[in-house]
Amino acid sequence: MTDPTGRDAVAAVWRIESARIVGALARYTGDFALAEDLAQEALAEALVAWPREGVPRNPAGWLLTVGRRRAIDAFRRRAVRDDRYRALAHELGEGTAATGAPPAESAGAEPLWDPDRIDDDVLALMFVACHPVLSRPARVALTLRVVGGLSSDEIARVFLEPTATVQARITRAKKTLAAARVPFAIPPADERLGRLSAVLNVVYVIFTEGSSASAGPELIRLDLAAEALRLARVLARLMPGEPEVHGLLALLELTAARFPARLDASGRPVLLEQQNRMRWDRAAIGRGRAALEQAARLGRGLGAYGLQAAIAECHAVAASVEATDWDRIVLLYEALGRLAPSPVVELNRAVAVSMAQGPAAGLSIVDELKSAAALPNSALLPTVRGELLTRLGRVGEARDEFDTAIALCHNAGERSVLEGKRRALEQD
Repeated sequence: MTDPTGRDAVAAVWRIESARIVGALARYTGDFALAEDLAQEALAEALVAWPREGVPRNPAGWLLTVGRRRAIDAFRRRAVRDDRYRALAHELGEGTAATGAPPAESAGAEPLWDPDRIDDDVLALMFVACHPVLSRPARVALTLRVVGGLSSDEIARVFLEPTATVQARITRAKKTLAAARVPFAIPPADERLGRLSAVLNVVYVIFTEGSSASAGPELIRLDLAAEALRLARVLARLMPGEPEVHGLLALLELTAARFPARLDASGRPVLLEQQNRMRWDRAAIGRGRAALEQAARLGRGLGAYGLQAAIAECHAVAASVEATDWDRIVLLYEALGRLAPSPVVELNRAVAVSMAQGPAAGLSIVDELKSAAALPNSALLPTVRGELLTRLGRVGEARDEFDTAIALCHNAGERSVLEGKRRALEQD
């Protein structure tokens, strides 16, 4: 590396290798929380040493060596673990951390940086960070921290929360895992599928927030969406036999493919019917379709993510909104509603029905949702109802719905679109 200060190198290495480093240290120490702390301490030491002494020949190995030294220090402080300390100290030669030389391994000792085990370490890390004993916000924060390598400040900026709140959430999560004595290991096969859904959900939540930010001035958080995509690709590589993993990856790729056309030159949202489809990322569409084919090829049916990916594929291959296969999208939403029923799925089905059969047919579904008081604090339902009422020429009712949607919308970009629709109705 030729970085003159070393700080950029630290950031780059950490971004790529943090999950492997934490995973390897967790396997080494058998203590997930300790491993995360050790990795952070090694990172802090690199920020001081690398600008001063230069980037070591093996940066990831350097960080692991420092982390292992810190582990030895921690074990030393724990009198009850003296036996293990002596064993570990014997494995590590003096001076390796300072020079970046690979640590000496004693005969028969388990290597810390074993390429054949790295994938298992990362996979175990994801399952631990998404353990069911943790709340969903805690899983998301911990995954971004230990698997994504984001700092507490970065996670706080992502979710527009105080850094202290994020730090406290991560600390509580680690204490909860320790109290529950969650082992650092990939779950047994009979538990893996049940736990996998939590892992996929966390990745999906991260991407959803990146794709359509729930609050703040930006509609798309590209860094967050990219991180979720990276995690999904890692999962697909680690668990090639699971169709839902490929389905999620397909959904994320196909959704991200539209990012280049979703904002205009001023950063304002561009609706689907107005997007320049020539700007869609064809490579991402290709990757998404390939992942969807892989999910189908496994022969166990498309799950919820795969069905959503199939819907996204319908949009991706259509030349225009009018040329889109809305009948197939309606069928896919019906299947999704049976597999994973939710008011949001039903609302999206209403939109598809309105495109396939006319706005009156879609409005009847939306009215049923309204009668059931579904999505009470979301701008989605009044937005869709306002659209359908506009298409039906019921302008006064449409204005009321857009007023409600504007009041409930917390994203500046989406709110500006709603305000534009509301102003357009003033001219009618």
